[in-house]
Amino acid sequence: MPNGSASVREASETGLLDKIPVARFSVHFFGRKVIQFYQAMHGLVAFALITLGVMVTKPSVAGPVLRPLFLRQLVQAGLRLLPMILFLALILGLVIIGQTVSLLNRVGAREYLGVVMVTVVVRELGPLITALIVLARTGTANVVELGTSRALGEVEALEVLGIDPVHYFVVPRVLGLAFGVFSLTVYLILVALLSGYLWAFLQDVPITPGDYFSQLAQGLRGLDFIVLALKTLFFGALIAVITCYHGLAQPLRLEQVSFATVRAVVHSVIACVLLDALFIIVYLVV
Repeated sequence: MPNGSASVREASETGLLDKIPVARFSVHFFGRKVIQFYQAMHGLVAFALITLGVMVTKPSVAGPVLRPLFLRQLVQAGLRLLPMILFLALILGLVIIGQTVSLLNRVGAREYLGVVMVTVVVRELGPLITALIVLARTGTANVVELGTSRALGEVEALEVLGIDPVHYFVVPRVLGLAFGVFSLTVYLILVALLSGYLWAFLQDVPITPGDYFSQLAQGLRGLDFIVLALKTLFFGALIAVITCYHGLAQPLRLEQVSFATVRAVVHSVIACVLLDALFIIVYLVV
């Protein structure tokens, strides 16, 4: 009997020893991730504060030089993405609005149509989808362009000439992406709401245009317009700051640009989702 208990104890100790390396690896793995997250957040916050300081202290410096750069970013983050945004708005109207109108009509709850449309399209999906499209198209291009410039020494050459890289590279992108996301979101919401009624009309839903837009007007509040403007502007500014940080703030080699682009996309998506959650809390509190 003692031999049996001893063997059981030895087996348990052996199993515990086998589990210790796994636990140690898990602690090291999550510890490294926490440290990397802290370092990334520290660098991003510092870079954002530097960018804000440059925007405040140098608002009119080199205006003739920065104005074409701002317009170029506005075209890339706005006008060139407009066809894709309009296509997505039509799909959004078909998938979300048209189906919702049909479902509410079946259960006899058409009076809630305006609240549902405002909540789903105006407050949530419209700004978030637009921000992700701008990130996928323009944000990744920023990382590649700035990362390549950094790897080839162009940024250091500008510093030698006395040109602030943040003022020259980052500020036009922050302004361009902020106003680009705002403008595209407005177009997406308007086209999605119009196409939603079109799909509902094709499904023979008995609702007149006057009733439809009257319910939308009743579902909207003044806070919706304020939050929509702030959210879209912040989305664009966040994407610009994060992508510029990963492409510009750290020394890179050409083979590291692709990895920096992936990190920038991940951090931008996380930042936009967290910011969206913050605005949801504002809606709940107000």
